[in-house]
Amino acid sequence: MLDIERVLKSDRLLRALTGLNRKAFEELVLTFESVYQQSQMNQTQAQRPRQRAVGGGQKARLGSREAKLFFILVYFKCYPTFDVLGLLFDLDYSRANRWVHRLQPILEAALGQKLMLPERKLGSVAAFIQRFPEVKRVIIDGTERPIRRAQDSQQQQQNYSGKKRRHTRKHLAATEAYQRILILSPAREGKIHDKRLLDETQMASCIPDEVPIAVDLGFQGLQNEWVNLEIPHKKPRGGTLSDEQKQENRELSRRRVKCEHAFAGMKRYNAVAHV
Repeated sequence: MLDIERVLKSDRLLRALTGLNRKAFEELVLTFESVYQQSQMNQTQAQRPRQRAVGGGQKARLGSREAKLFFILVYFKCYPTFDVLGLLFDLDYSRANRWVHRLQPILEAALGQKLMLPERKLGSVAAFIQRFPEVKRVIIDGTERPIRRAQDSQQQQQNYSGKKRRHTRKHLAATEAYQRILILSPAREGKIHDKRLLDETQMASCIPDEVPIAVDLGFQGLQNEWVNLEIPHKKPRGGTLSDEQKQENRELSRRRVKCEHAFAGMKRYNAVAHV
């Protein structure tokens, strides 16, 4: 079994196995324990009265709050099979499976309480201002994650991404300059175009006019719809860009790259990046 105490004392090992440093882990474990205790109380009330005192029976492998949080974070960061996960934590693969499904909603609720999860949909400008009052600039871009090739011919054609040369699901995300993902769209087929997905989700409509929105040329045409859009200059057919336009494009690229850094930070978790 993994020596959890050793890992918690090493910031390098903790980052490698969970994606969090020691400070972030300790802050999250308090909220995680609170949500876990509340779920236990709700579960106890829904079940028949206990026949023995708390602590009776077989001793749990994941006895402490740190062990439970460490377990579910290792699953998302390293994304092992349940056989491997059970071997690492001295559990049967079926029990490892049950722990993952038990702890996943608790982790999600804890992250939601700390306002670390992106919004899935904002219905108005007022909702954006209330949720993100400090945001001064937004970067919108699409990202894809690989999936298995579908057996159904029509479905696999929809999920095939010509850009990635594989079968994917696509998300559209709005991030800020500090690499935080603010809004994340539901997953769609990898074949869908970024602009079409933006039009369907109406993500830009909830962003105030005072907040600039930086995009790439995949959203060509949006500059005619939004006054706060920042989009690169497109090279005219048979012509060239001026030195001033090239400089403006470079400056916009420097600002937009923060979106790619946000995606890279999210995809350190192999559960997001792997098939």
